[in-house]
Amino acid sequence: MLDTVRKNPLGKGQNGSVVAQNGTLNPRLLVLQARRVFVTTLLYAALLSACISLLQLTMPLFMMQVYDRVLNSQSIDSLTALTVLAIGALLVYGVLEFIRALSFQAMGSAVTRRLNLPLLTAAVQASVDQGVSRATQSLRDLTELRGFLTSPAVSAPLDAAWAPIFLGALYLLHPVLGVLGTISVALLLCCGVVTDLLTRQLMKEANQANIESVSKIGASLRHAEAIEAMGMLPALARRWRSAQMHALDLLETSGNRSRAMASITRALRYIIQVATLATGALLVLKQEVSPGVMMASGILVGRLLQPFDSVIENWRQWVLAIASWRRIETALNEDLAVRQAMPTPHSQGDLIVDKLVYAAPGMDVPIIKGVSFSLSPGEVLGLVGPSAAGKSTLARLLVGILKPTSGGIFLDGNNVFLWERSSFGRVTGYLPQSISLLEGTIRDNIARMDDSDPHRVLEAARQADVHDMIGRLPLGYDTPVGDGHLTLSGGQRQRVALARCLYGRPRLIVLDEPNANLDAVGERALIRAIEKARADGAIVVMIAHRPTIMEVADKLLILENGRITQFGPRTDVVASMTSGQPSREVVAS
Repeated sequence: MLDTVRKNPLGKGQNGSVVAQNGTLNPRLLVLQARRVFVTTLLYAALLSACISLLQLTMPLFMMQVYDRVLNSQSIDSLTALTVLAIGALLVYGVLEFIRALSFQAMGSAVTRRLNLPLLTAAVQASVDQGVSRATQSLRDLTELRGFLTSPAVSAPLDAAWAPIFLGALYLLHPVLGVLGTISVALLLCCGVVTDLLTRQLMKEANQANIESVSKIGASLRHAEAIEAMGMLPALARRWRSAQMHALDLLETSGNRSRAMASITRALRYIIQVATLATGALLVLKQEVSPGVMMASGILVGRLLQPFDSVIENWRQWVLAIASWRRIETALNEDLAVRQAMPTPHSQGDLIVDKLVYAAPGMDVPIIKGVSFSLSPGEVLGLVGPSAAGKSTLARLLVGILKPTSGGIFLDGNNVFLWERSSFGRVTGYLPQSISLLEGTIRDNIARMDDSDPHRVLEAARQADVHDMIGRLPLGYDTPVGDGHLTLSGGQRQRVALARCLYGRPRLIVLDEPNANLDAVGERALIRAIEKARADGAIVVMIAHRPTIMEVADKLLILENGRITQFGPRTDVVASMTSGQPSREVVAS
C-alpha cells in the first residue's frame, strides 16, 4: 500500500501529469485523484485502526487476569505467560501504530508532490488573469494540509470509529457498565456538536479575514517606494492594523470557545472515569463483578472516551484543514488552465490569428473584437494604436498567457494557449511591458532559470548587445540580482530581459514597449537584434510608440478599441495614414 502511494500517488501519466484522454491537463481529474488517494489511505488506516483498537484491549484483559487469577492462585507461571503474551501484543500494537503513521506521512507527501506544481501554476495564472496574487496563500494552504495529514489529529476519528469495540467489552463485563459507557459517549458527542456550532462560522470568518489582510499587505508592499516617498505609511498602517485586529478578535473568540469546550470535555471525561470506578466498586461490593473487572472497566472507559476527547480538542485543526482543501480545490478548478500535457516539437510556420475575441473575466464588453491576421517566418509586425486599444492584451494572447473567449491563435497549426508550456517556451520569446528579473544570477535569468548552456547564454547576450554591460558587473554573468541584491537600472533590466527573450533563438518573439527604458544606444542595439531575428526566420511582433523603432517593421497593424483599423505593409499603411485613406489589407481583420 505504501509503495503504491509513493510510486503512483495520483494515477499520473508517463510525463508525470494527470492528463485526460485528449492529452490535456485536467484540473478536475487532478482533484478527483487527490481525493481518491486520500480515501484509499484512510480506508487502509481504518483497517489498521481496527487491529490497533483490538490490541488495546491487552491492558484491561491483562489486569483482569492478574487480579482475578494470578493473585488468587499465586501462580508465577501464569503471571509469566500472561506477561509474555501482553508484551508481544503491545509490540505488535507499536508496529501497527508506526505503519499507520507512515501511511499518513506517505499520503501527505504524495499529495504535496503532486499538487504543488499545478497549484503554483494555478496561482500564477490567477495573478495573470485576475491580478490576484494567490501563490503564497496557495502554497501555505498546501503546507498546512500536509501538516494536518501527518498529525495525530487525522487519526482521532478513526480511533473513535472503533469505539464500539470497547463499548461491547463494557457490556460483556456488566450491562450497567455498558450503559454508563454509552451515556458517556453521547455526552462527549454533544460536546463536539456544541463546539462545532460555537466555533465553525467564527473560524471561517477569522481565517478569511486573516488571508485578506495578509494579501493586502503583500500587494501594498510592492509599491514601497511610492508609500515611503508620499508619506502613505501611517494611513496604510492604520488600515492594516484595523484589519488585523478584526481577524485577531475573531480568532481569539473562536479559540477561547474551543479551549473552553475542550476543558469542559476533558473534565467530563475524568468525572466519567471516576464514576465508572465508583460504579465498578459498588458492583464489587454487591459481588456482581470481580475486582479485576472494576479495574479493567476504568481502563476501557478511558480508552473509549479518549478518541472523542481528541476529536474535540483537535476540531480547530479539522476546520482549518477543510478550509485549506476547499481553497486548493477552488484554485485548481477555477484558476488552472486546461492545457496540453504532451510536449510539442520545435516548429517553424505561420502565425495565424483567426477571429480572435477576448473579454476579461467579469466583463461583458470584449477588449479584443474579432481580430484576424497572419504573419510568415521572417516578418516583423509593428503593432500601434492609442492607449487602452488592447495592444498589450493582444500581446499576452499571442504568447498564450490569456485564454481567448472565442477564435484562436495558431503557430504552425498549434494552438498557442493549449500548447504545453515548456515546449512552447522553447519556441517563444516575450518581453513584457513591466520588466522584472527573478531571484538568481544574470546567467540564470537569461537562461530562463533552466540549466544553461554557456554558449547559448553568450549568444543571447551578444544578440541583445548586453554582453559588454554584463562584463562590467561585479561578478559578470554570476552577479546575483533580485530582492536584496544588485539593483540594475531600468535600461539595464530591459536589455537583460531582451537577452532572456532571445535565448534559444525562439521562432515567435513578442516585444511590448521594448524601448521604453532605452537610450539611443540601447535602441540601436534593439533594432539590430530584431533585424538579426528576422534574418534567422523568426516572427517578431513589437508594440512601441516611438516611430524610429517602427522603421524596422515589415508590416504595421493599427488597433483601435480592440479592432483592426489598418493592416498591411508598413509603407502602404504609412501612406494611407498620410493620405487619410484606409489600407487595402484592412479587410484581413
